Amino acid sequence: MINKALSNNVNQKALNTIREMGGTVRTTEAVQYGVHPRTLYQLRDSGDLHTLSRGVYRLSELDEPSEPDLVIIAKRIPRAVICLVSALAYHELTTQVPHTISIALPKGAETPRVTHPPIAVHRFSEEALNQGIETHQIDGVAVHMYCPEKTLADCFKFRNKLGMDIVLEGLKLYRSRKTVNVEQLMAYGRVCRVEKIMRPYLEAII
Repeated sequence: MINKALSNNVNQKALNTIREMGGTVRTTEAVQYGVHPRTLYQLRDSGDLHTLSRGVYRLSELDEPSEPDLVIIAKRIPRAVICLVSALAYHELTTQVPHTISIALPKGAETPRVTHPPIAVHRFSEEALNQGIETHQIDGVAVHMYCPEKTLADCFKFRNKLGMDIVLEGLKLYRSRKTVNVEQLMAYGRVCRVEKIMRPYLEAII
């Protein structure tokens, strides 16, 4: 009876800790906050937590995440930045439905061992990697993603992989917004070394 009460107290304390962390947690994070992996497994088996991906758990009392793939990537690969078509989709700058999550990592970084969701890793120089990052709170999780202007510049950089139709669609959808920042677009174009390539398209569309 004492052991059961003790276990219940440990589990309740762990649930409170996970709530304070936003409701979605990776095993390594939980351990850092004093939650033993064994407790996570008990909470999973009891139905208090459900598994989003390997080593990523979410409180069952919460609604299903609106962007589960982005949440999983943010938890499993904290240094990754959502980029290219995945960022276009989040910013509503494409009609494409990404089949993989595009992430930016520094050159030389080891490819993450993630099978779900499928990822497409793109290597960025240090300057290009660190420019234009926004942090969005999605379902209680901080997700790093490039802003619309940086995303468009990146798409020009990777135009041969993506196809110009995707790049130009993104630019046209961006143009339809109330706020268009040509100066910022060109600034990120310089960072990505595609300013000269972008300029005629910007002049024609914007």
